Amino acid sequence: MALLSIGVRAVTVAGFLALIFLAGNAHAELSAAEKELDAIMAEHWEFSLREDPTMATAVGVNDYNDRMPSVIRGDQLRRMEAEKSFLRRARDIDSGSLSVAGQINSDLFQWVLADSIGAYELNLARIPFNTFSGFFMNALTVSNGVTMDSVGDYEDYIARLSDIPRYFDENLDNMREGSANGFVLAQIVIDGVLPTIEAQIKENPEDSSFYEPFVTMSARVADVDQMRLRERGRAVIRDAVIPAFAAVATFLHEDYAASETIAAEDLQQGKDYYAFNIKRYTTLTTITANEIHATGLQEVKRIRVDMQKVIDDLEFDGDFAAFSDFLRTDPQFYATSKEQLLKEVAYIAKRIDYVMPGFFGKLPRQSYGVIPVPDEIAPNYTTGAYYGAPPGGSHGGAYWVNTYALDQRPLYEIPSLTLHEAVPGHHHQNALALEMRSVPEFRRNLYFSAFGEGWALYSEKLGVEMGIYRTPYEEFGRLSYEMWRACRLVIDTGLHSQGWTRQQAMDFFHDNTSLSEGNIRSEVDRYISWPGQALAYKLGELKIWELRRIAEQELGERFDLREFHDVVLGDGAVPLAMLENIVLRYVATQ
Repeated sequence: MALLSIGVRAVTVAGFLALIFLAGNAHAELSAAEKELDAIMAEHWEFSLREDPTMATAVGVNDYNDRMPSVIRGDQLRRMEAEKSFLRRARDIDSGSLSVAGQINSDLFQWVLADSIGAYELNLARIPFNTFSGFFMNALTVSNGVTMDSVGDYEDYIARLSDIPRYFDENLDNMREGSANGFVLAQIVIDGVLPTIEAQIKENPEDSSFYEPFVTMSARVADVDQMRLRERGRAVIRDAVIPAFAAVATFLHEDYAASETIAAEDLQQGKDYYAFNIKRYTTLTTITANEIHATGLQEVKRIRVDMQKVIDDLEFDGDFAAFSDFLRTDPQFYATSKEQLLKEVAYIAKRIDYVMPGFFGKLPRQSYGVIPVPDEIAPNYTTGAYYGAPPGGSHGGAYWVNTYALDQRPLYEIPSLTLHEAVPGHHHQNALALEMRSVPEFRRNLYFSAFGEGWALYSEKLGVEMGIYRTPYEEFGRLSYEMWRACRLVIDTGLHSQGWTRQQAMDFFHDNTSLSEGNIRSEVDRYISWPGQALAYKLGELKIWELRRIAEQELGERFDLREFHDVVLGDGAVPLAMLENIVLRYVATQ
């Protein structure tokens, strides 16, 4: 019944009835295995918090707020050996003695460990950033979500800022190793990130975003301490943080041996690197770049027919290229101010909120807001993004909207973008995951691109059933977004395994979507810098639609869309093979 063969094992619905029966009985008699697994996972969680202080801060553990991670090769190898030990211990547990929930925990835990070990074995730290994230972005966000109420909180923050030069130097040493053995980023990626790095080199430390926590300090901190802490903050930003960013900029300008090629497979261990990233981001273990490329071409052809129908229904006088040019250039489709764009986004977000109960049985308590992308990173940033709420409840989830270059942000794309980034896409899925009970800590913040991005793309199309698209232009924008993700299958594999040039990739986008020229450039450069990640969206969406059709066909009149959605999201982020098992188990129990 599969619509697309993407390497996920199929299990019959009837077979699941037997599995459910056996798992239920095994749990009642053999809970010792469950306890052993829980202990191993808890031990690993504490290990992970110690080893990654910024991750610990992000999940609300403040014991390590005074430091940045260590990324020297020796520590990487030590972590790899520790994780191999955790993996061996987890595999030694008799899986037949686990409950269904315990088996999900075990499978997820082993997947996370195996993925981490694979990254260490390939020494991926030699390429420590892309156009979207990386070590300098980790530094730029060290105060995000951190509650500073006491002198100790501010002293921890100052200590962490003091540690940034060491952290940056270690990353640059890893990049030097990459330069020496041919595992490097392309020059086009370096050119793209340099403006963000150089924007941090301020003459006045108070102009730096790192100084923001000192602008309005907690009333619980005495005035005399506020004066002292502000002076220390200015000094550490001036003497440590700004020079650290300057050193990165100098290194990238003068010392880094950037690649002349853009293909991941052309790098040292390039074929292994690209294959690893395909598995990491799609969570599929057997699919190849050639198969993905062919699937992408098939999807592009299918969606193009739907797009042409919209053009024909509008009785537009011109071909596809002329219609796309019309959408890219006509002022009616663009906001004239940042405020207008943000208001339009917020209005659509609330329209979606209004109909959510009709499509989901469970809604999260966590709210979200519409937030502009920070000016300092906006020029090289994507159209929109989602950041989950920080621990402690200081604010909700953040739906970031890029207000830079308004002529590149068409209004007819806003419904799709909002469905994807906010609800029922990333915010809905992430907020529900944070509310899961009786699961190990690592699962609350676990993220798999194929699941998360696949769900968000599914949400865009679900918007048709939700009544969100009100004009033919918005429907065309939806199809253009779906085409965008189908093109990713073609372009990512084209760039990294098929010998495509950057211009060839941009031309393919231009010929098949109505994306603006600025978006096309930033998207292609993102794929060059982040091999494999762009494949997750379409492959994940295809799997979710496949599972929905299986459930609809098997259950007939008993199929409940709200219940199906709750089942898909109910166990948080999981690899696609596990998602298939979860849905088939649900169908079998009905």
